[in-house]
Amino acid sequence: MSAPAPDPAPALAATLVAPARPRLSPRQSAMLAEMGVRPWWQTAAKAAPGPTAAAPAPARRAEPAARAAAAPALPVAATSSAPATAALAPHTRPAFPATAPAPDWDALEQQIRDCQRCPLGAQRQCAVPGMGDRRPDWLLVGEAPGEEEDRQGLPFVGRAGQLLDRMLAALQLQREQRVYIANVIKCRPPQNRNPAADEIAHCTPYLLRQVDLLQPKIVLALGRFAAQTLLAEGGCLSAEALRELPLGKLRGRVYQARLAGRVLPLVVTYHPAYLLRSPADKARAWADLCLAAEALEQSPSP
Repeated sequence: MSAPAPDPAPALAATLVAPARPRLSPRQSAMLAEMGVRPWWQTAAKAAPGPTAAAPAPARRAEPAARAAAAPALPVAATSSAPATAALAPHTRPAFPATAPAPDWDALEQQIRDCQRCPLGAQRQCAVPGMGDRRPDWLLVGEAPGEEEDRQGLPFVGRAGQLLDRMLAALQLQREQRVYIANVIKCRPPQNRNPAADEIAHCTPYLLRQVDLLQPKIVLALGRFAAQTLLAEGGCLSAEALRELPLGKLRGRVYQARLAGRVLPLVVTYHPAYLLRSPADKARAWADLCLAAEALEQSPSP
């Protein structure tokens, strides 16, 4: 009597459930390694060795899909467009002088460099308007200049800026092409303290005018103060919710923010300076970048 044939079901099931492994270019792999992000398939192979799955078919060249597979999937949800209150910035926010027309780029940057609306203007070395492509796809908004930015008059030029450049490079972006980088506050607060409500209120008109001139396709808020300012200005969340929710609860979704008269997708992530102190959250920041890249790809063309 011949022995029964082996049951092929276990091997077949292992083949069917084995996830496809995306192909990253050597440059992307190197950038993820510098950010401290281990692709999920390497982590899974090291943690739970098992039967070898069938080799996946060559992936179609679709960068956003490959990038998204390197991080946990996150829900994409639009938030309510109910207007936010001004509780985060209770001081009266000055607009541009009524006697002057809305400034163009050169005039706007000169206004920022000459600004004395709050005490920070008398304490700075250089104001930091921003830098990058003036017709960008991406607008990245940080919180405030640091010591090195105050010295050079450029945003994100210290160690946090180097990490930001590596994060952009992992998406095949760079700060001078398709990207503009700005801060909510244009002058450095003393000792890099947190921005005050009145300082945010005085600087917000400059940021909104930048949004108006840039007309970006997506906005990435870097850090808590950038997220709170943009979400409040965009009518995405109430002031009470923004006071109570930590940054980790604000990320992981795509907001629809009304900024400078346009509705823009907005994604919240950690500030690169925070990631230098908490490298374990780099994987979450990478997931946020993938989420933003998907939102940009899905957004309708203007």
